[in-house]
Amino acid sequence: MNNSFSQKQHIKYDKSAKNYIIMKKILVTGGAGFIGSHLCAKLINDGHSVICLDNFFTGSRSNVWHLIDNPRFELVRHDVTVPYNAEVDEIYNLACPASPVHYQHDPVKTVKTSVMGAINMLALGRQVGAKVLQASTSEVYGDPIVHPQTEEYWGNVNTVGIRSCYDEGKRCAETLFMDYHRQKKLRIKIIRIFNTYGPLMSKNDGRVVSNFIIQALKDEDITLYGDGSQTRSFQYVDDLVEGMVRMMDTDDKFVGPINIGNPNEFTIKELAEKVIELTGSKSKFIYKPLPGDEPKQRQPDITLAKEKLNWEPSVYLEEGLIKTIEYFKSIRSEERRVGK
Repeated sequence: MNNSFSQKQHIKYDKSAKNYIIMKKILVTGGAGFIGSHLCAKLINDGHSVICLDNFFTGSRSNVWHLIDNPRFELVRHDVTVPYNAEVDEIYNLACPASPVHYQHDPVKTVKTSVMGAINMLALGRQVGAKVLQASTSEVYGDPIVHPQTEEYWGNVNTVGIRSCYDEGKRCAETLFMDYHRQKKLRIKIIRIFNTYGPLMSKNDGRVVSNFIIQALKDEDITLYGDGSQTRSFQYVDDLVEGMVRMMDTDDKFVGPINIGNPNEFTIKELAEKVIELTGSKSKFIYKPLPGDEPKQRQPDITLAKEKLNWEPSVYLEEGLIKTIEYFKSIRSEERRVGK
């Protein structure tokens, strides 16, 4: 937090907490995406003012429609590869397609979004004195040979593979953040997000949780790549957003990077079996070859998050899957109602 009170901020008395709260003006890039929309909602609910920036490549107005009438919320269509100016206290930089289907659609654009977006948000942060948080990813670890992954692990990443546009774009963004911090004394935070799921996921984003749920609800065959023994750790979106906000609020001396994820590890086949169980689906498994550069294991070590943020996930996989399944059921019901 700034040492002096910012003119962009104002103070509000919270009757329930019986204390004064500093309300901030916050910019969220990629704010209409799956994770960004949940973050915007939390920040608004906490009493802050939010500018939601999105080019709607993967984000959707419908994700933040419930916030549109709030006087403390502003939705702006903008691409982060182009500079943007606003007087804000904090910046959460989430803008970038995060699923292989989308980031491989235009890999050059993906790299530009990660790198130029980081440069533009860092420049804005420096211009207005804002603290800037980079939403990095567990993909910086690549196909890890260290398990579970700690923040000290440098990763095992293919620089010329089909996933490299995302992996290396995010790695370069982390480098830019650290160099702005060291060279220009900018206040920064870096988090590494592990697999996240929950309501408002796009049904077409190609992520494993949404894929399995959609296939199961339709009683279609569920696609497993390889033999389904590769592992992932799945965190519910509410846990992630809580971790993000706590990281932003830490002392300026601690910049990260820090893992934000659920350390409970499951095979992809176990996830599919759980989805079939919870949906009562008649789906069967079909097997296809592993895509290029598919990581075999992915599990966060969250020791640092426990120590620095007093944070760990609180939503178990079954509980989160039930909420996510209900969301997709409601989407399917609405589509039937309108005849899609």
